[in-house]
Amino acid sequence: MNLTFLEYPKCSTCKKAKNFLEDNGLAFDDRHIVEKNPTEKELKKWIKLSGQPIKKFFNTSGIKYRELELKDKLPTMTDEEQIKLLSTDGMLVKRPLVISKDFVLIGFKEEQWKEALL
Repeated sequence: MNLTFLEYPKCSTCKKAKNFLEDNGLAFDDRHIVEKNPTEKELKKWIKLSGQPIKKFFNTSGIKYRELELKDKLPTMTDEEQIKLLSTDGMLVKRPLVISKDFVLIGFKEEQWKEALL
């Protein structure tokens, strides 16, 4: 299984998720979500593959999300505008993300990851 793991290394949830991958012997390409934030093209592909609404890809507990008052703004934005915004800053994107050719995992929920990856 070819996996890409997007993380913010200082994030404690990302550390737990990375440990889960390593402890279970899963090979992955590691990507720093801020240094190499997702592109619009990637996000469109991942959102479709995930089967989740775009809002699930926003880091709603992040400082940037609150600073930009996105709770109030997102409902009035188009899908294209939301994806464009997500692609501008990795700190706006929910993390960690695991991307495979068949699925996308958003955030770390151990049971969900076990089911998808093991």
